[in-house]
Amino acid sequence: MYSLGLVSHLAFALLCVGLVACEPGDGRSVWRRMSSLNSLNETQLFLYDTFPQDFLWGAGTAAFQTEGAWDQDGKGPSIWDHFTHSQHIRFGNVTADSSSDSYTLWHNDLAALQHLGVQTYGFSISWPRLFPNGTVGAANKKGLEFYNRLIDSLKKVNIEPIVTLYHWDLPLALQLKNGGWKSESLVEIFNDYAAFCFQTFGDRVKYWVTIHNPYLIAWHGYGTGMHAPGETGNSEAVFAVVHNLIKAHANAWHTYDKHFRKLQGGFVSIALGSHWIVPGKGDMNPVNVERCQQSMEAVLGWFAAPIYGNGDYPAVLKNKSHGLIPFFTEDEKKHISGTADFFAFSFGPNNFRSALAKSGQQASLNMRQALNWIKLEYNKPRILIVETGWFTDHKVTTEDTTAIYLMKKFINQVLQAIKHDGVDVFGYTAWSLVDGFEWQYAYNSRRGLFYVDMNSKEKTRIPKTSALFYKQIIKDRGFPGREINQPIRGQFPCDFQWGVSDSTLQVHLTPSSPQFTDPNLYLWNITGDGGLHKISDVKLKTRSAQCTAFSAIRNHLHLVRKLKVDHYRFGLNWSLILPNGDLSAINTEALTYYRCVITELRKHNIKSLVTLYHPTHHHHLGLPVSLHSAGGWLNRSTAHAFRDYADLCFKELGEWVGLWITVNEPNRLSHAYNASSSDTYTAGHNLMMAHAMAWQLYDKHYRVRQHGLVSLSLHADWAEPANPYLPSHAAAVQRFLQFELAWFLEPIFRTGDYPTAMHHYLREKNIEGLSQSTLPHFTDKEKKIIRGAADFVALNHFTTHLVIHQRQNGSRYEHDRNGNLMSDITWPSSPLGLSVVPWGIRRVLNWVKANYGNVALYITANGVDDRSYTDELRTFYIRHYIEEVLKAHQQDNVNIKGYYIWKLQDTHVPQFGLFSSHYYKSSSKASVQFYSQLVTSNGFPSEKQVRSCEDEDKQKNCLLCAMILERKPLLFFGVCLLIIVALCISVLLIYKRKQKKPY
Repeated sequence: MYSLGLVSHLAFALLCVGLVACEPGDGRSVWRRMSSLNSLNETQLFLYDTFPQDFLWGAGTAAFQTEGAWDQDGKGPSIWDHFTHSQHIRFGNVTADSSSDSYTLWHNDLAALQHLGVQTYGFSISWPRLFPNGTVGAANKKGLEFYNRLIDSLKKVNIEPIVTLYHWDLPLALQLKNGGWKSESLVEIFNDYAAFCFQTFGDRVKYWVTIHNPYLIAWHGYGTGMHAPGETGNSEAVFAVVHNLIKAHANAWHTYDKHFRKLQGGFVSIALGSHWIVPGKGDMNPVNVERCQQSMEAVLGWFAAPIYGNGDYPAVLKNKSHGLIPFFTEDEKKHISGTADFFAFSFGPNNFRSALAKSGQQASLNMRQALNWIKLEYNKPRILIVETGWFTDHKVTTEDTTAIYLMKKFINQVLQAIKHDGVDVFGYTAWSLVDGFEWQYAYNSRRGLFYVDMNSKEKTRIPKTSALFYKQIIKDRGFPGREINQPIRGQFPCDFQWGVSDSTLQVHLTPSSPQFTDPNLYLWNITGDGGLHKISDVKLKTRSAQCTAFSAIRNHLHLVRKLKVDHYRFGLNWSLILPNGDLSAINTEALTYYRCVITELRKHNIKSLVTLYHPTHHHHLGLPVSLHSAGGWLNRSTAHAFRDYADLCFKELGEWVGLWITVNEPNRLSHAYNASSSDTYTAGHNLMMAHAMAWQLYDKHYRVRQHGLVSLSLHADWAEPANPYLPSHAAAVQRFLQFELAWFLEPIFRTGDYPTAMHHYLREKNIEGLSQSTLPHFTDKEKKIIRGAADFVALNHFTTHLVIHQRQNGSRYEHDRNGNLMSDITWPSSPLGLSVVPWGIRRVLNWVKANYGNVALYITANGVDDRSYTDELRTFYIRHYIEEVLKAHQQDNVNIKGYYIWKLQDTHVPQFGLFSSHYYKSSSKASVQFYSQLVTSNGFPSEKQVRSCEDEDKQKNCLLCAMILERKPLLFFGVCLLIIVALCISVLLIYKRKQKKPY
């Protein structure tokens, strides 16, 4: 239980929600800048660059966590040994007695370091291993030999030791006899211990850390009781512990500075830990900024302000401590201020989450902002990151995929801080080298780069995939520039189609003028009131509405024309055209309306790409009610009904339509039938047959006359292995692509049957008893109908996923793939969570080309949701995705024929639309101007490359004229010769006829 005093006084030290006068600190500007930062600015995006040549890459461990051998070779017990031995239930009856046994297997740790290629190794000295009772006297010989051997071995392989004197394992004797860090006596005892270490090891150690994360020593050791010695309820003790830790560090620094620095030339600091903190709802108003500043001062600043500042505690702590916080004398302030040669920063798992939530703040994983705060608050110190990493579950062995992306995020944020912000970071330490005893979490969590089975005798160090990733980072010195990040200049061919896509186009039959519907005659202003007065008994003949009469069409056309596109893709409403699902009732008015849309577009040189069936997840999936009631796409009769519907549309509209899509995203629609995999695959089967029958119909009866092209459009997001070091993840990507794309592409563009890989994989799962899924069977006749039943490949691409291999049990489509999806946290994302990964579209285009030849390709939908008024995300998305399409065309020779942005207009709230919904007056968003300019330029021409397709046509005509002029005499002679020949033939014919006439 916490005492009232601890709750009222110490809780503030973490939360710091009160508003009080604080000493000015430039750190506040970090939050102020955050409110105006554009996440898509080049300085905020993932940075492809390298670290300085002399940057120090390292890994770290703590003695108690990894050494084991808790009572061997003369080592005395520590407070953590006692804590774990006496708190069996809390720690699940496990201890760190042997842990990963680094005391014995130190040479294996050394091999692990060499495997990574690090330049530094951060480790702590076990105080009770050198001095079992804590006070300096004759050092434990075996312990001394161990650390000398370790340091010498590190130096021999050119790895610089970074030695921490105290990482929480206080000799138990000092706790029992002196009261631990509550006692000021430990200040001098620690100084003696530090002086011994400096004297003994300092000739080979350049970097020293006196105390690791003293905040947690005080807060969890003497406040919450989560750490050893496990004391709670005494708020005064917590402040006293902090006071003594600061003085102990300062004395040790002065001892080194006075007695050892000149000879050894090393550097001494104290490792301070913190997370970055932001307002819970992201509101960076002055009140919230002040609260965040106070929270940082109360955690990181509690120690940093005295050491890097004026030698005293932050004002915010002193003003709220109600006299509990001890005072430094003026001499002590001078003694403490400036006692660090660099800023040793620990950015690790969040120990403050629960308390911050109560204050309306939240911890953030943004290390870059934390580094900037340190830079601004403490006068640009040199920073060494001595701890960073994250927990994984104890069940995770070597496949620690999530840890890779957190590491990637943290390291890139450090690189951004160096390159963009001028923060002086000179080293990075990944935590930890090997799995060990994770304090209050015991062995329930892991943080090592190398996996250790704690139950094995050998305790072999096995590199996790995060170790392989870190090794590559070190080898590359960061993230060297990649081709995928480079812009491109150039233009698309003049026959490239620029379009905009829409879903089902709603029919609005109300004409713009009453003359089409009202038969009455009116007189105006006959009573002087300015109104219309109907004349009774007079009826006029109304006329049918003309295409130009529908205001909805005019308004829609106005939006499309603003984009300067030459194609508009929209869907027909099947259930409206054929209410009964068959030809027994045809809505001719709806057909007339769609015909008007198409013909009005053509008047403005805009052609239509018409989708026969654009399913929705509302209103019976867009099917006529009778078909949906009969089982929808689970019933083969729906495919035959679709063929009849397609026949009607081809007949009524095909004269004006050059491109048709039969079904939009059948590979996603089939997921609506998800009661079992049998339903999913049956629906997909019938959708494929419906498309193929429609294509065959068009090919046989309409193509010669209408000259159109027909296909179906597939949802085609790209996928990458979540863990690039695991073959199982690479295989999961191939399954993803087979089950998502090849499922429909393989039968149509290659074999007439489902992919062999799908058959094979499902058969394996059947044999293992993990699934009963099977694919439907195509008859030989059906294979002939399906094979080749498309004139081009149409892809709807929006994002890229990371795929994790995960074996799943169950007969459902999503289980059959044995994979889960995740995202890279370093990728920009939309409000709906779509990752913005431009190079993914290029890769999916190349995948289709590699598997199905140089078939004609159309991107029939590509877009992102953006709810902001500035539309910056959508503009960024359009630019970079189309750049990747251009690369696919120019550099990869992909036969890309057109690009259609998704979509024309929002339905309700701001989302994917280039124009707001009619509820918001259909106003243009910023991306409209950008896209229209891109269309007009036909890509991204350089100043020297600008060419107009109109000019090109004129040039062709001019070339013909020039050719005629150049050969004018020859052409004149030829024409004359032809005339003479023709005259001679005519004379001969006339002469022969006269000879045949009787006289």
